[in-house]
Amino acid sequence: MATESPVLLAIDDRGIATATLNRPHKGNAYDEDLLDALIAGLESLTKNEAVRALVIRGAGKHFQAGADLDWLARAATYTPEQAYRASMGTTRAMQLLNEFHRPTFALIHGACFGGGCGMVCCVDVALATPDAIFGLTEVRVGVAPTPISTHMVNAMGLRHTRRYALTGERFGAAEALRIGLVHEVVEKDGIDGRLATILDETMLSAPTAIAVTKDSFLAANGLTLDPRQMAMLAHESWTQRASAEGREGLAAFREKRRPAWYR
Repeated sequence: MATESPVLLAIDDRGIATATLNRPHKGNAYDEDLLDALIAGLESLTKNEAVRALVIRGAGKHFQAGADLDWLARAATYTPEQAYRASMGTTRAMQLLNEFHRPTFALIHGACFGGGCGMVCCVDVALATPDAIFGLTEVRVGVAPTPISTHMVNAMGLRHTRRYALTGERFGAAEALRIGLVHEVVEKDGIDGRLATILDETMLSAPTAIAVTKDSFLAANGLTLDPRQMAMLAHESWTQRASAEGREGLAAFREKRRPAWYR
């Protein structure tokens, strides 16, 4: 029996594409398969001129719960080359989403941790339900969120990024709104309607004008990533993940105990 794709893509008759993160049994936590599917989907959609907008959403109870811990355990055994490729997958997925040529939207509910917050930072419009819980929690397990670091600063500013990426605190939708991580907090039964309203407004705008405007915003302000910057971010990610702290942090989380560095 064929396994369903970890990312489901659909395009409606108006050109609104939807990418649904589809690992609900894992809180849509990402592994290499999800990252590969997301990268392939974004690359395909980028080439499709019929696409007018992109919506990212999560299947099941959560939007995106960060990295899959089982995958992180496997990654701990990788060769340096494999580990670098794994970190480049996250870096590349975020770059493609950030630089996507059409307006991008995220609908956030439930857990939104680590790379999930990275995705939210990379979209143009982020809507959250009141139950959404956010956290830049990588440091809690001894790893560094370098693949999403530039996007966090771009979205929330350095001041808020420094707090939440260094403390690992969790915070709710109201705080996410206050610090600029999301644009609106909308009740669960009204969020699709709110998205439809914003999409209707967006469809009044010319697609090429949108693409030029978005590219100008990013490029003129140094908010795109070149290959050297991506390589640096991926390298920093995998080396910290492979460090003694990274191994201890993952072990402590899986064993439900305090890490050795806790005092």
